[in-house]
Amino acid sequence: MIKLMIVDDHDLVRVGLRHIVKSASDVLVVGEAGTGEEAIRKNRELRPDVILLDVSMPGLSGFEVTRRIKQSFPDTKIIILTVHADAPYPAQLLDAGVSGYLTKACEATELLDAIHSVAKGGRYVGKEIAQQLALSLLPGSEDSPFDELSAREMEVALMLTQGMGMPKISKVLNLSPKTVATYKYRVYDKLQVKNEVELVHLSLRYGIIEQEGGT
Repeated sequence: MIKLMIVDDHDLVRVGLRHIVKSASDVLVVGEAGTGEEAIRKNRELRPDVILLDVSMPGLSGFEVTRRIKQSFPDTKIIILTVHADAPYPAQLLDAGVSGYLTKACEATELLDAIHSVAKGGRYVGKEIAQQLALSLLPGSEDSPFDELSAREMEVALMLTQGMGMPKISKVLNLSPKTVATYKYRVYDKLQVKNEVELVHLSLRYGIIEQEGGT
């Protein structure tokens, strides 16, 4: 039996995923989480084999959740399930150690195939994601400036776009204010933005964050 945990900040999404997984007799949903912090705590308690993880959540994003879980439980398999198909999300998260990457537009059968594949130790990249990764390697393809960010810099950038202040980011990431400030200005320098307003506009342009009302 494959023990699965579902992590998404939208209750309706979690309900839908539970319904899909019920059709697989060898997959059992052992827990759910609506935030990254809750996911990390429940992972320690429940020890799922596979985690379905959204990227964009309030507080800790999928980047930091992946980093912390893989650091403490390297055998836990993580499948990213998100609306974000474009760079730099897939490449950065695959590099961070996730075992699978799918968009929420995938079919139910593909989701179950991905769960079974990663549970056996394989990797699974959705068709749409594989196409985007291939296109990004072609000459003349537009590079995203966010490709230049490290996973930790991306995490700080996402928190800044949420309007989180430096003290809050410092607390959530367990980093000193000085270290957070260093990451912040590295982000500004690499993206060539001067403030959080410009950062938000650039993030919207490259699909790093969604317009209000997205999922």
